[in-house]
Amino acid sequence: MPDRSDFDPRQFLPYLLNQAAEACSLEFQQVYKDRYGMLRTEWRVLFHLGIHGRMTASAIAQAATMHKTKISRAVQRLSDRHFIDRLPDESDRRIEHLELTSRGRAAYQELRGVAARYDDSLAERLSAEENRMLRRVLLKLMRSDGSA
Repeated sequence: MPDRSDFDPRQFLPYLLNQAAEACSLEFQQVYKDRYGMLRTEWRVLFHLGIHGRMTASAIAQAATMHKTKISRAVQRLSDRHFIDRLPDESDRRIEHLELTSRGRAAYQELRGVAARYDDSLAERLSAEENRMLRRVLLKLMRSDGSA
């Protein structure tokens, strides 16, 4: 194993990834917060329902890699504000299926357009090759098996 006594924690890859994600998210976060009063978890629930259609909270938690408690709170807030419908499962009343209301679909479509334009503006900071490489590397890291 190589000597890492010169390791600088400020160069720790998870730290850098987190800092980059936060910096890139802040401007877009302001959009969904100002226009719809949404928190990040609410946007993520809306995002997954907009992409996948009807889902359960457990399926969203798994897809978003978020704790089910956070998803449940976001679902409650989105339901209270009529962005999503909560439909009981016909065969198992403990399960709820979630889907966007017309208001939720409209918000998702608007925010999807804003996100696409924001993604383009972020991509303009990089060369075409850097952009392709960054996305490829991030997807590779997301699929890692986590072994150390």
